[in-house]
Amino acid sequence: MEKLTLKRCPLGIQTFEIIREGDYLYVDKTDLVYRMTHDYTYVFLSRPRRFGKSLLASTLHSYFAGRKDLFTGLAIEGLEKEWTKHPVLHFDMSTAKHLDRENLERELSGKLTRYEDIYGKGAYDQTNLNQRLEGLIRRAYEQTAQKVVVLIDEYDAPLLDVVHEEELLPQLRQVMRNFYSPLKACDPYLRFVFLTGITKFSQMSIFSELNNLVNISMDPEYGAICGITQEELLTVLTDYTAALGESQEFSYDETVETLRRQYDGYHFAWPSSDLFNPFSLLNALARKRIDNYWFSSGTPTYLIEMMRKFDVQPSQVGPMEAFASDFDAPTESMTSLVPLLYQSGYLTIKGYNRMLSAYTLDIPNKEIRIGLLKSLLPHYVNANTIQTSQVLMRMYECLMKDDLDGMLRLLQQYLLTIPQCDHTDYEGHYQQVLYILLSLLGTYVDVEVRTATGRVDMVMRTYGKLYLFELKLGRSAAPAMEQINLKDYPARFALSGLPVVKVGISFDTERHTISDWKIEDNQPKKEKPQQPEAVDPRLVNAAKGMLSWGMDVATVASLLGLSEEEVRGCQP
Repeated sequence: MEKLTLKRCPLGIQTFEIIREGDYLYVDKTDLVYRMTHDYTYVFLSRPRRFGKSLLASTLHSYFAGRKDLFTGLAIEGLEKEWTKHPVLHFDMSTAKHLDRENLERELSGKLTRYEDIYGKGAYDQTNLNQRLEGLIRRAYEQTAQKVVVLIDEYDAPLLDVVHEEELLPQLRQVMRNFYSPLKACDPYLRFVFLTGITKFSQMSIFSELNNLVNISMDPEYGAICGITQEELLTVLTDYTAALGESQEFSYDETVETLRRQYDGYHFAWPSSDLFNPFSLLNALARKRIDNYWFSSGTPTYLIEMMRKFDVQPSQVGPMEAFASDFDAPTESMTSLVPLLYQSGYLTIKGYNRMLSAYTLDIPNKEIRIGLLKSLLPHYVNANTIQTSQVLMRMYECLMKDDLDGMLRLLQQYLLTIPQCDHTDYEGHYQQVLYILLSLLGTYVDVEVRTATGRVDMVMRTYGKLYLFELKLGRSAAPAMEQINLKDYPARFALSGLPVVKVGISFDTERHTISDWKIEDNQPKKEKPQQPEAVDPRLVNAAKGMLSWGMDVATVASLLGLSEEEVRGCQP
């Protein structure tokens, strides 16, 4: 059978012209491009990084430049009849990061100079940035007799890294406000204006009087304009998915389900199709390997800084109910971190209550959950990454063998290797450290779970058991176990169908590690369904966890005493 030749995935390529002329894979969004450009004149779209915003801006550039040849075979070919060539001013603000006021103004000046070389410079009195942009738009209109298109990609890039800096942010914000100010005055000369970015800054602070800017970020009609829908995965990308499955020895359905858990789950409107992160999905399909590609391309430092500023703990980034005004809100005036978490892609819409007009927000998928916790871990334990990975994998192996005692012993030793931290003098710090570490094992973890008689410090659910943790600081583990029993916390989980294990843990305030622990597991073990493989089910789960963490097959096989073939059969 002849092997199917697939087009190359455009990894790292954000220019529509290069993708089309190079015959790369392109998931057609041009029907939405046509609709958007004929519905509105001034458009703002917010999407997380690496979600295809720059490619969309580049597609708009080619469309308005009249490049009909690039759209052959795409949906817009049957919609557009005129293909009018407009002058296009396309500004990519991603080059204006990490700058002070003087250098930001110099960077913007350079961007204007590029187009002044085409359309000429204005009068001697057009020296300010806003004057130069206004003059540029007028001259482009006069010289071409066509209305001008202005595309501003990543408009917020100069501001994101200083959003937590009270002195520098207002300065840079004023520069950008000045730069954008002519857009309203130039309305007679403009055909289309498109701004895209990650976050939403208020119109008053950034866009001055541009009150006709339409924010389509939460419009169901344009919910899929960036990203890849499940339907597109099952149609346009079906051969790529099959090729990935073949390389990993998965069935087609197993491959789809693995990709769904890892990269799917985004919704920017409700109702909306499920959206895959396009950057991660295309990397997985091209490289034929499931990995955390979005986080490996960089974790924004501004997010970590803002989590500190708003005192947001890792366990607080999870399911919540919110009104649109709570998260689709200007970031510079936000009173919680929810708008930044949503707009940056760490939370997404998971449901909607029409009666209350309230949304359910949660972490989109496994890649974001694991990646976020990995990025936060160094800020809690300040430990060697390789050492942490090794300890986590050994802890996972213990947990899958029902050796909780061994897992806690490893954790005790691991905490002793961590340099003293400024925040180890309260119970909540250790609770968050445990939350991150146990979540990274692939288990479900929740904190401060309410019962009829109190709150359980931490609940962890694995394949076959439910663990209730009570934590104490500077006291023995005995009072922790007494509290669990006295308040009968297990009664809250009687209908879970899982055996409950009670765990009391004490932390030493001087040594900053676990001092002792007590475990009560008096219920009979629940029989687990047999796996089709002849491998112990506990080892199967251990192998799955280690592989999802990033270990290679040979290492997992060596640690668990399995053959490499058996480990490959355990691929998650």
